[in-house]
Amino acid sequence: MRAVRDRVPVVVQGGGRRGRRAGLAGLLWVGAEMITTLGVLVALLVVHQVWWTNRQAFAAAQEQVRALEREWRAEGPAAGASAESSPSPSPSPSPSPSASSFLPPGGSAAPPAGPSAAAGRTGRPSRGLPAPPPAQDRAYAVLRIPRLGVAVPVAQGIDKRTVLDRGYAGQYPGTAQPGAEGNFALAGHRNTHGEPFRYINRLRAGDELIVEVRGRRYVYVVGQVLGETTERDTGVIAPVPRSLVKPGHGYSEPGAYITLTTCTPEYSSKYRLVVWGTLRP
Repeated sequence: MRAVRDRVPVVVQGGGRRGRRAGLAGLLWVGAEMITTLGVLVALLVVHQVWWTNRQAFAAAQEQVRALEREWRAEGPAAGASAESSPSPSPSPSPSPSASSFLPPGGSAAPPAGPSAAAGRTGRPSRGLPAPPPAQDRAYAVLRIPRLGVAVPVAQGIDKRTVLDRGYAGQYPGTAQPGAEGNFALAGHRNTHGEPFRYINRLRAGDELIVEVRGRRYVYVVGQVLGETTERDTGVIAPVPRSLVKPGHGYSEPGAYITLTTCTPEYSSKYRLVVWGTLRP
């Protein structure tokens, strides 16, 4: 009995080490769960931005096109008279643009004032009656690009929240109205928010760009495509459009022009892609 009472207890070594290992494993597990959760949240944000908002903006823009068409039909044949049969009065001079930077989409920009701007704001339209100045941020026209199957509302201004992110094409402030002499210059998203200008890089010389305003129809014909220029190349949206960065691209004589601008390459805003057209005689 005494031998049993005097027995030395056995102390097991290493318990503290196992505890530390278990604690470290727990921390690593928690960290992995946090990283996984963060990754899922980022993925959901990307899906929302790239897919869901894109679908929403596209659907809303198409409904706006239909609303404009209904409005014009309700106004009757007087508003829907063909541009070809309309008189061709001289347009009122446009206000001189005040901004000097070219930052589509999402900036605040207009063509530079100067000799070329003055030339583009004088004279008569190439054909038809030019459209009246529209209300700011309100869709007033429809741009159709048959080659791409695109029909997009056009609003005055290039603000992201009120115009471009709604899936619209935005008209640069101070540029010419559809059908008038000068440059009817537009910006649009290439990716997300309806991406109306995603495939304008596929346009070729001779393709039609049709602008409808209150039933009037103006047909422009693509003449040139500038695949890449800087965001500060204000010449591309001047009344007589000509690149200041690549002077070999653009025009040198007054006329009735249309300009489409968007970001390039896709999913980047580093450069600008430009498409020019002229009003069909």
